[in-house]
Amino acid sequence: MTPRSPWPALWALLIGLFMTLIDVTIVSLANPAIKAAFDPASDNLDNVVWVTSAYLLGLAVPLLVTGRLGDRFGPKRIYLLGLVVFTLGSLTSGLSVSLEMLIVARAVQGVGAALMTPQTMAVITRTFPPAIRGAAMGLWGATSGVGMIVGPLLGGVLVGALGWQWVFFINVPLGIVGFILASIFVPNLETHPHRFDLGGVALSALGLFLVAFGLQEAVHFEWGVIWGPISVWSLIVAGVAVMVLFVWWQSRTRSEPLVPLVLFRDRNFTLASLAIAAGSFTMTSMLLPYMFFLQLSRGVSPIGCALLMMPMAVIVIFCSPLVGRLLDRVDPRFVIVPAFFAFALGMGWYVVLIATGAPILMFLLPNVLLGLGNAGLWGPLAATATRNLAPRLAGAGSGVYNTTRTIGSVLGSASIAAIMQANIVANLPEDAGGAAPGAGFGQGQLPPGIAEQFATAMGQSLIVPAIVVGIGGVLGLFLHSPRRATNGLDALAWEAAKVAAPGAGAAGAAPARSDAAPSGAAPSGTAPSGAAHPGAAASARLVGDHASGDVAAEV
Repeated sequence: MTPRSPWPALWALLIGLFMTLIDVTIVSLANPAIKAAFDPASDNLDNVVWVTSAYLLGLAVPLLVTGRLGDRFGPKRIYLLGLVVFTLGSLTSGLSVSLEMLIVARAVQGVGAALMTPQTMAVITRTFPPAIRGAAMGLWGATSGVGMIVGPLLGGVLVGALGWQWVFFINVPLGIVGFILASIFVPNLETHPHRFDLGGVALSALGLFLVAFGLQEAVHFEWGVIWGPISVWSLIVAGVAVMVLFVWWQSRTRSEPLVPLVLFRDRNFTLASLAIAAGSFTMTSMLLPYMFFLQLSRGVSPIGCALLMMPMAVIVIFCSPLVGRLLDRVDPRFVIVPAFFAFALGMGWYVVLIATGAPILMFLLPNVLLGLGNAGLWGPLAATATRNLAPRLAGAGSGVYNTTRTIGSVLGSASIAAIMQANIVANLPEDAGGAAPGAGFGQGQLPPGIAEQFATAMGQSLIVPAIVVGIGGVLGLFLHSPRRATNGLDALAWEAAKVAAPGAGAAGAAPARSDAAPSGAAPSGTAPSGAAHPGAAASARLVGDHASGDVAAEV
């Protein structure tokens, strides 16, 4: 019997992934309208930024355990559950009647996204052999990039034409279609019992929340006392200390830690995870000040803002598939490093244009560089991070990678709130309080004098994101050229080795799963001929080493 292709299942899963990533950036363009609706009198931007941060925290905190949930109950079941939660959270967000209700609904959305996201990478790792996994991961990464890029474009159209509520309502029909397609095409993969490190979940949640809250509310409390003995700095330091304790806890946990530290023996996984965090930090943080600048300083409509983001979206959409096809043929570093530096150069160009008061159409040019950068960033990094991981580490690896990426977004959102507010205080007159008397930040274009100073503040706020994405490019320089399967026999050996691999693993680990999914398994009659090939036999031995608990050595 001819095996089913794994590609339809991947396409079905990518609908949900696309929704979760759009919602990281789509709200950035709606923020001025949301502020006008729920917080028009306040000159503080921190309140509305929580609409983004609540989603990112709800997404980041459970990610370390939701990959294991997929292994325990099946990626398909957990994905569908997450899609339902996300869609209901989207509906509630659009129906919100207060800023507090919207923030809570966004956190629910984030939890749904956390349930979905790791399942997509785990299905790829479990159903695609190495010979074509690069193309599959390239498509996954391209979807990640396109989702984050298309968010502002789609958000501008929806806010301008229908209102801010529709940046959330749009997820409802997409969620229904995605649920139907995933129910039909995604296979039921084998499940295995897992222990869940609840102590690790609590430590990671507490540490991340303390750091994010401290950063985001820092300027509001003037980097001083919040309540009683609790200060901004004490929260941030406590958050960092808790995260250090979390790492120690993971090193001492022998029975299925949330973060198997063996993952970080793979140099490419470590560097790619840090680099994607830098890219996510910049993509999330740059949109907030840039959109506030366009709408409040220059009076650009939401649809006009979307058009100014059009070059980036078009380039990412058309170039990402080309990059995906290159991933199994060229060293990913040749794509990743130039992409990061193109992104950083585009960000620096934005800073110069804002500082010099350039004509609004000039802002299309750096957007081209951002498009080239994003097209070569998301797919290659995802493929490089996961190419050498053992099948038994699929759930944990995808959870850690996605968590790192999302933590980058959380820190970007929290940091930019503090940076923006600090620059507003430094550049705007004290008697204006961040705006002219009676003119809040959510009520259209600011008066000329205030608008120029506000533009300066937003331009300065883009400097830190530019530096961070440049650091990502430096990290990319130290990646190693990944091992890759070179022919179809290697792919057959991979499938055969997955089935035959022993269940031995790290101390306390669950027995290794059989990853030969119905949709991705090779016909039973083909494995012997593949294994007979000397190169294929070497691949089989290598995969056998994976199954026994060793991360692939770098070649």
